[in-house]
Amino acid sequence: MFARKNGGGGSSPAGNGDLIRLEGVRKTYRTGSVSVDALAGIDLAIRENEFVAVVGPSGSGKSTLMNILGCLDTPTEGAYRLRGEEVGGFSADRLAEVRNKRIGFVFQNFNLLPQISAYENVEMPLLFGGVGAKERRLRVEQLFEQVALSDRMKHRPTELSGGQMQRVAIARALACEPDILLADEPTGNLDSGSGRDIVHLFEELWQKGHTLVLITHDAFIAKRTRRVLTLHDGRIASDERT
Repeated sequence: MFARKNGGGGSSPAGNGDLIRLEGVRKTYRTGSVSVDALAGIDLAIRENEFVAVVGPSGSGKSTLMNILGCLDTPTEGAYRLRGEEVGGFSADRLAEVRNKRIGFVFQNFNLLPQISAYENVEMPLLFGGVGAKERRLRVEQLFEQVALSDRMKHRPTELSGGQMQRVAIARALACEPDILLADEPTGNLDSGSGRDIVHLFEELWQKGHTLVLITHDAFIAKRTRRVLTLHDGRIASDERT
């Protein structure tokens, strides 16, 4: 269930389709008679095992794009296909399943439950996914080893540093072997040293075959990814591969 292929350092296998495809995606917010386009017609394809940064000034549409990719919001117009399936046709239950099993989220504020241990935080998506106790234990221990935090499994989040909390959050995001990992300003609450460590962890995950999309204001992160999307006024202003 939890096997992960090696991505070969970022090359998409020939013949594979797009993991994500947006076609003419527009998101309009209305307040009374005023309409504002947070996204103004986005066409975007992301293939498996890409490492993408999304940058741009405040108000450019980064968070709206992330919410749509993460199935937390829906486009006003246009289509979003995840592995060829039109997300707009999913039921509420199917969307919840997608968010739990196929998309991993990493947030600036970690979003860990403070009253339970780091181990239990990482275990939670597996509980919701109906994974048996023995397989849960093996998977959680594997994840803590992967993020180099095996000695902190039983600690509560309040007993961890910011960098350690973000590592726990990344382990939780990976628990159900998602198709894609979405990170929203993942180093925003970290000191520079911890931030660099998290970036290095993301690089390791990419090299092991994971697909990552990071929203960031941090130029250091953007330079370490392999593709940089710049948004401006709800549109893709540039799409550069490194």
